[in-house]
Amino acid sequence: MEIAVVKGDILNTSAELIVVGLYMEENWENDFVLSLNECVGGKLKKKAQATDFNGKLGESLFFAAGPETSSDYVLVVGLGAQNELNASSIRQITGSVFSTASRLRVKTVALELLGEDNDEVDAKINGRAIAEALLLARYEFNAYKETKKTIQVNAVTIVAEDGRDARKAERGVEEAVTVIDGVTVARDLVNTPAQDMNPERLAESAEQIAKLSNGRVKTRVYDREWCAKKKMGSFLAVAQGADTDPKFIHLIYKPTGKPKGKVALVGKGVTFDSGGLSLKPGKSMETMKCDMAGAAAVLGVFATLARTTPRVEVHGIIPATENMINGKAIRPGDVVRAMNGKTIEILNTDAEGRLILADALGYAAKLDPDYTIDLATLTGACVVALGEEISSLTANDDEFAQSLLAASSTAGEEMWQMPLYAPYRKLLESDIADVRNISTSRYGGSMTAALFLNEFVEDGMVWAHMDIAGPAFAERPIGSFLGKGGTGYGVRTLTAWLATL
Repeated sequence: MEIAVVKGDILNTSAELIVVGLYMEENWENDFVLSLNECVGGKLKKKAQATDFNGKLGESLFFAAGPETSSDYVLVVGLGAQNELNASSIRQITGSVFSTASRLRVKTVALELLGEDNDEVDAKINGRAIAEALLLARYEFNAYKETKKTIQVNAVTIVAEDGRDARKAERGVEEAVTVIDGVTVARDLVNTPAQDMNPERLAESAEQIAKLSNGRVKTRVYDREWCAKKKMGSFLAVAQGADTDPKFIHLIYKPTGKPKGKVALVGKGVTFDSGGLSLKPGKSMETMKCDMAGAAAVLGVFATLARTTPRVEVHGIIPATENMINGKAIRPGDVVRAMNGKTIEILNTDAEGRLILADALGYAAKLDPDYTIDLATLTGACVVALGEEISSLTANDDEFAQSLLAASSTAGEEMWQMPLYAPYRKLLESDIADVRNISTSRYGGSMTAALFLNEFVEDGMVWAHMDIAGPAFAERPIGSFLGKGGTGYGVRTLTAWLATL
């Protein structure tokens, strides 16, 4: 889809559908509203009264365009209160606009730069928010369909009244295109069935990202034997039940000039999770191709780095395996030794994500990063606590946590901080090992999982854990612009955060 930004008058822009916004406190007698009324054949106020439209967020009015307008349809959308308009609400409005355009099967849309008259909202941020919502809403995954759905909308023009605002919005659109390219990489990886998205294919995807980066990204892929030499007993314990070989993937981005720091992004890469011998119910397995969404998000971020060019060195670390069942599968009650020397009593083989992350965090520690972030579809408990649209954030440094929360707010990905509550550590005590992989309590599962990971964070490491089990895979549409399936959650937040370093 082509997204262009122009300086002009939205009511005189040529497109099949033109879209304008009205605030709740709109003056119905101002020049713009009067001109808009002419465009819709004098029906604006009458239809607004008939439908109780008063500009609230989410409200809309639809008209056939008047004979003197170079469009077929006019859509009027409510912007809410002027002092409440922000990037998040602009995304939601834009997603609804795209849905309307798709239902009408129009090919061209002209949309005013929403909030241009609001001094509190920057034109660049607005342009980026509009473009992000359009590109996210337009996403399709048709690789396995004989009859492919086709989206008709192929050109959107964002119209700004002011030339300076138009230039700023254009830069925002360019940024959105880059970041959503990364989100699309992650969504495609998650949506691909596990029969085709195994550890080897995940490694090939990492190598392809490096190949397309013009040398800015390097990739190393390690096999089972290498992991054994590195004493990754926790990772290999999960992998031993699968016929497909595990892969340990390490991506490296280095900026031009001296790096201003070093970041490690660790992504859980379980390409299919049966639960192992602690077998999941059949219904729970249906979406377990998504259990590598953390790894997909890391790869999505790396797909953007050659263009976003952050000033820090970035390492992507992905332990990739299936969690399956064969005669060699790990058993409840077995004890394994992680890379950092700690022993783990495995009492539930379906708590496998934390096992592979234990060794990935141990490996990350050897790189001596300034910041380490892991992303994982880790616990159902997090979904119980926060629902399907919000990830949890646990961190051992509050300033670091606040910077990530600010980035998630900027990106429009919902995140809530959970405590790293030390007294719950006793719930992970084992009679025969240093730690057990599940809590002795049925409560607080997302917090005890984070405490387990904390056991493998070296002293002095600044670390954060994102449990993305809820928002990583949508079993129903999320908001107005994210459809079912993989969402690419985390890519927008992490790229926004890296840009601040």
